[in-house]
Amino acid sequence: MINGKKVIVVLPAYNAERTLEKTYNEIDFNIVDDVILVDDHSTDATVKKAAEIGINHIFIHDKNKGYGGNQKTCYNNALSMNADIVIMLHPDYQYTPLLIQSMAYIIANELYPVVLGSRILGRGALKGGMPYYKYVFNRILTLIQNILMKQKLSEYHTGYRAFSAEVLKNINYNHNSDDYVFDNQMIAQIFYAGYEIAEITCPTTYSKESSSINFRRSVKYGFGVLATSFLYFFNKIKVVKSDIFR
Repeated sequence: MINGKKVIVVLPAYNAERTLEKTYNEIDFNIVDDVILVDDHSTDATVKKAAEIGINHIFIHDKNKGYGGNQKTCYNNALSMNADIVIMLHPDYQYTPLLIQSMAYIIANELYPVVLGSRILGRGALKGGMPYYKYVFNRILTLIQNILMKQKLSEYHTGYRAFSAEVLKNINYNHNSDDYVFDNQMIAQIFYAGYEIAEITCPTTYSKESSSINFRRSVKYGFGVLATSFLYFFNKIKVVKSDIFR
């Protein structure tokens, strides 16, 4: 615990057998109280590996629910276990677990209720092997999102995130998409609810084991991000009222 706050790391897993142990071994259990792994109907031995390395809380989807659907199960179970701070870490080792401590302390000390690990601050993205087209899309989408949401994030698309339980309880994330746009819907909900978000520089590693979406799905994701941003904007000026912002 930190300042009496229970810290839970959630691992949304899909075919993470080869990188799971390396990721898990770098988690700092001096501050992390529990780890939850949610397996999204993997076709490899992710669940077996998770049990072998000592993860006690393993939840298995009987069918693939998608990246957003996986996160819903992660957060719902973390809250049911009375987490005060929930940190989402991808088990494909794209993001270093060594930043867990910094992210958790920012929330535990009540500086910010949400922390993102940004690949764009510094030179982490391209240096770590992010495909150039994804980097360009990231920068363009982030610029548009900042304009529509009147914010100043360096990126909206990182998968490394830490939340206070209060934030998770006060946004309607279970109503979001089960696909990749879930992440951006969450950020929109957090800003809409009036919370602030901190960012810290995060190195990243792209390898053949890292999870990634192809160009076609990236384009679909991009349109979903734009739709979410415009929906936020129109809800703010009270032109429409969307369920995700209830």
